[in-house]
Amino acid sequence: MRTAYRVETVRAAEAERMARLPEGALMQRAAAGLAAACCSLLGKGRVYGARVVLLVGSGDNGGDALYAGARLARRGAGVTAVPLGERAHEGGMAALRRAGGRVVGPHDDPYDVLASADLVLDGITGIGGRGGLRPDAVPVARAARGSDAVVVAVDLPSGVDADTGEVAGEALRADATVTFGTYKPGLLVDPAREYAGALRLVDIGLAATLPSVPDLEALQHEDVARLLPVPAAESDKYRRGVVGVVAGSARYPGAAVLAVAGALRGGAGAVRYVGPAADAVIAAHPETLVHAGPPAKAGRVQAWVVGPGLGDGPGVAEVLASDVPVLVDADGLRDLTPEAVKSRTAPTLLTPHAGEAAALLGTSREEVESARLTAVRELAARFGATALLKGSTTLVCGPGGAGPVRVNPTGTPWLATAGSGDILSGLAGSLLAAGLGAVDAGSAAAYLHGLAARRASGGPHGEGTAPIAAGDVGAALRAAWRDVTGG
Repeated sequence: MRTAYRVETVRAAEAERMARLPEGALMQRAAAGLAAACCSLLGKGRVYGARVVLLVGSGDNGGDALYAGARLARRGAGVTAVPLGERAHEGGMAALRRAGGRVVGPHDDPYDVLASADLVLDGITGIGGRGGLRPDAVPVARAARGSDAVVVAVDLPSGVDADTGEVAGEALRADATVTFGTYKPGLLVDPAREYAGALRLVDIGLAATLPSVPDLEALQHEDVARLLPVPAAESDKYRRGVVGVVAGSARYPGAAVLAVAGALRGGAGAVRYVGPAADAVIAAHPETLVHAGPPAKAGRVQAWVVGPGLGDGPGVAEVLASDVPVLVDADGLRDLTPEAVKSRTAPTLLTPHAGEAAALLGTSREEVESARLTAVRELAARFGATALLKGSTTLVCGPGGAGPVRVNPTGTPWLATAGSGDILSGLAGSLLAAGLGAVDAGSAAAYLHGLAARRASGGPHGEGTAPIAAGDVGAALRAAWRDVTGG
């Protein structure tokens, strides 16, 4: 599992560690790891003679860049520092000069060295930076990005917010980010994640001084495998869980078909469908148990999914009145109130996209998308429910906004297609019915959903290269499940 911690926590852990080490030892560890990553990015045999430019601010990230630059200079690289802060790290600057590196003076032109650079180290601002790049750094950052050089961010791309993932001004987009000690939330959450490029974590010995509970978590294959239900020898379809789906309408029967498709592949033993799209559902999925409604008369379920393609149809209030876990999506979110959710005794999982989240929070879609961590925490707190905020980085936050936020690492931009959210709702609802808690059900479903989308859209490494439809995602869920479990 990848974990991420806020700046305040990281700094406290660094301070505790530095108190037990010789002065400068932590920075030297970071610089060594950074230099090794740069050597790898330049390629075997290409360090000697490589042209490396260091964009150096006045903070510790500038010091990391300078010490790493000194190591590269000792290996034969031509290293030039471009100071951009009021003062550069004195020890790092001295080390660079001793190693044969040079420094652009205040009256020199930094753009010539940037134009011919093979690699640029971005050490302009550190993890405490806020509000985008300073105006004087913007033209240099643009020149770096406009060159043919590989841009490597030191700990975090300059101009992005380490804690929230917000990009409130201009930022320098990196090809790779080398971060130290632990991941920072902004490296895993859009829009900042898009600026980070490929991530590399350098161990500088902080693990023992960091809290056991992180601010952010990103599940990996083995984490999801531990969560997924596995039937025992004595299991039958009812013991494995039954999920009820209240979805679809005369206008949107396909939403019901897709939600049921996701539910059938989510680990529950049976799926009950309630709604007007029974004929379409049975035609596509004859194993489904259908009922005309109302939900209370459809038979016992261990969880409900309500909302996909429902239009103005009934069912939301009755499902919310039940004593089993409920997933609310799409049209089910339209008139949802915090009171209706907080009055429930069983878990509730809300799965809005950014537009639906904005309506629930009384804000704009743009505000939600620019501050996704803030939005998902506010949703969970306001409604007293688990919130799954769909998007380029899907986030899951437990009731009240407490505990780590889960960030989903899988997916592809091709997943932004009509009906894909219906598949996700059915899948997560099925995992709820199989016994997973709301945070685990939402996280595991998002992971499998994104993995299935990558598989469906192809590419030699599963990165997603071709358009897909929602049905393709549903069809690929079985293979994604096997990928995770090794089955």
